[in-house]
Amino acid sequence: MRHFGHIAPAAREGLFFQEPCEFGADSPAGMLSAALGATLYSPATRPRLADDVIKQAGRGVVSMVLCLEDSIDDSEVDGAEENLVRQFVDLDARGSEVPLLFIRVREPGQMVDLVSRLGRSVRLLSGFVLPKFTEERGVPFMEALTNAEKTCGQRLFAMPVLESPELLHLETRREALRGITRTVNKYRERILALRLGVTDFCSAYGLRRAPDMTAYDVQIVGAVIADVVNVLGRADGTGFTITGPVWEYFRLQERMFKPQLRRSPFLEGRAEELRTALIEHDLDGLLREIELDRANGLLGKTCIHPSHVAPVHALSVVSHEEFSDAQDILRPERGGGGVMRSVYTNKMNEVKPHRAWAERTLQRAEVFGVAREDVGFVELLAAGLAE
Repeated sequence: MRHFGHIAPAAREGLFFQEPCEFGADSPAGMLSAALGATLYSPATRPRLADDVIKQAGRGVVSMVLCLEDSIDDSEVDGAEENLVRQFVDLDARGSEVPLLFIRVREPGQMVDLVSRLGRSVRLLSGFVLPKFTEERGVPFMEALTNAEKTCGQRLFAMPVLESPELLHLETRREALRGITRTVNKYRERILALRLGVTDFCSAYGLRRAPDMTAYDVQIVGAVIADVVNVLGRADGTGFTITGPVWEYFRLQERMFKPQLRRSPFLEGRAEELRTALIEHDLDGLLREIELDRANGLLGKTCIHPSHVAPVHALSVVSHEEFSDAQDILRPERGGGGVMRSVYTNKMNEVKPHRAWAERTLQRAEVFGVAREDVGFVELLAAGLAE
């Protein structure tokens, strides 16, 4: 699979200076953690879940979480597990390309049980999402993951969700972060990414952000994100990929764009019209939050609606200017440091302070590609929405 792999090769060639690379479930963990992109969540109770997975893969989704936790009622868990097993068997029988698939469980014991019940179709499973992750809860989860790997004989990743009250409350946050750090460091080779449960953070104080507000506008939430990145997102080799929080609003109806998108993947000068439509349909907040995610050290995003996928991926593509700066900073002859004017002659590039940024930018460029000089967000979004 690859990002933007669902669009025609000729259109992709017109968009990218450097096309996104191909990757798969057996790719290196570092590549997969950067490539997660918009991770689409779906309740495991959906009766046509296999159809949904294949449909979303055809629309550019590369990672999905099939949820047995908060998205379903407590009384539905047994039925959801049975449905999940049936749908995996169905997917395996079809042989279609599927995204990276993860199961969000409630308890550690579900992992070994599920991989046993999945049988041959377990080969479609990339790992598990672990809710309300703390040291106390996390160690049993990670031990169960190790046992699940032994049961099915394949690599399985964990994506812990940081959303517990201990992490939110100021008086317990420091020790909670220490405990989480100890746990994820112990199992580092199996931690694909850390996910932020901002909805649970807001719930603890009876808060809910409006569609024109980002998670960073809710100061108590922004403070937690900052502390998580401070401790767990460092660029010195000790950090982990941390993904952006969920965006709850989805009034955008993609069908409204289809006729004009079919006429031209580049909109033929109608970029401002599309931009205005996006803002009017409550995506302005989402776009701002995606930009703030990256500015604050997060990569990828939890998504609960398919309409969020294309904006996340379009804003993840590296611009030609970013790529040029990153390459210039990392030239071998710059190893001793120094400062120089950027290739675009509009900023200062200081080699040593900007090195970590440049390395992360080239990693993102590998999996999301580099846009051509004259291609921006709107053209990438239009291509991502086109079928």
